[in-house]
Order: sequence, then structure tokens, then C-alpha cells
Amino acid sequence: MVAKPFSDLTTHLRQRLSESLPGEAAHRKMASSARTKLGIRPNERTRRSAVLILFYPYQSQIFLPLILRPQYDGVHAGQMAFPGGREERTDRDLTQTALREAQEEIGIKVQDVTVLGQLTELFIPPSNFYVQPIVGMLNSRPDFYPDPREVDAVIEVNLATLLDETIVGDSQIEVRGVMVDAPFYQIEGHRVWGATAMMIAELLEVMK
Repeated sequence: MVAKPFSDLTTHLRQRLSESLPGEAAHRKMASSARTKLGIRPNERTRRSAVLILFYPYQSQIFLPLILRPQYDGVHAGQMAFPGGREERTDRDLTQTALREAQEEIGIKVQDVTVLGQLTELFIPPSNFYVQPIVGMLNSRPDFYPDPREVDAVIEVNLATLLDETIVGDSQIEVRGVMVDAPFYQIEGHRVWGATAMMIAELLEVMK
């Protein structure tokens, strides 16, 4: 049986995600200055992608998984992110993209996920992608089977951690040779910044 706090949360999220979203106003709270300094705008080469924000109950708490990307020669190497990836021609829509990618990356069973709605689509300048965050739920903690080619670790984040305002910080980092200001969330020993932090900011605003 699903605990009442979890049931209350998912019911609230389903309702709020069907209404107008805070979108850019929430994104700006955690946007790095790279978005303006790099000067990259959507163009004919911009691709679409989707990520899955997945809630589940465990030991009377509510969790969601983030992944740690492996080190590789790319703009998102070593970063914390939601599971997800680029849209394929065979995907029916971006919801299917998010579910398929999450299954491939962390081994969840797509058929067990209930989709609650979606957040505001977000442009990611460094990789030239639009990303659509899809919000879903599982009735119990899944078994994770991360793909080592795409995932160094699955980080299970307690919702109570995200609601703690003391995890917010600010730093300077180098992006493509340019020093930028980057707000971040300090989560389980990792700094979560960039597009993922902007999505979290909107998610938290929606949950208020």
C-alpha cells in the first residue's frame, strides 16, 4: 500500500502540472551566467531530448534518482543529471523518449511508471538541445541497473534534502574556457548546477 504522504504528493503534482507553470521565472533562480556569456541560441541544428524526474516511496520517505555522468570528452562529463537523452525517430513523443532513456540508463521498468505531467521545456546552450522534463512516479523503490557507459552512479535523493534551503550555493566554474557564475544545489556530496538545477528550481516552485 502506498503511504499517504506519497499519495498526497503525487496527487498534488498531477494537479499542479496541469495548470500554468512558473517556467522561466523559476529557471532564472538557478541559471548560470553561461547562458548569456556563451551566446548560443536555438538554431536549425538544435535537437530535442527529454529527462525523467521519477518519485518513489522508500522507508516512509520520498525519493527521486539523479545520475552521475561518467568522465568523457563532452560538455556534460562528470555532471549530475536526471536520466534521459535525445529523441529518436521511433519515439512516439518526448514522454516516450524520457521513459525509454531512463530504462536504458538506470534499468527501470517503463510499464511500472505512471506519468504525472511535465515541466517547462528548457534550452541547453552548451549541447544545443531542448530538453523536456517529464515527471512520473513508481509505487515502490525500483531496482537500479545503471548502464556503465552512460552512468557512473545512481544517486537516490531524499525529497527532504531538496526542500532544505541550506543546500543552495554559488560558485564560479569554467565552461568552454569561460569563467561563469553557477548557482548549485549541494546534494549527497555533489554540486548539481546548470539545466538540472534549473529543472529542480521549477519542480520545487510547482510543489509549493
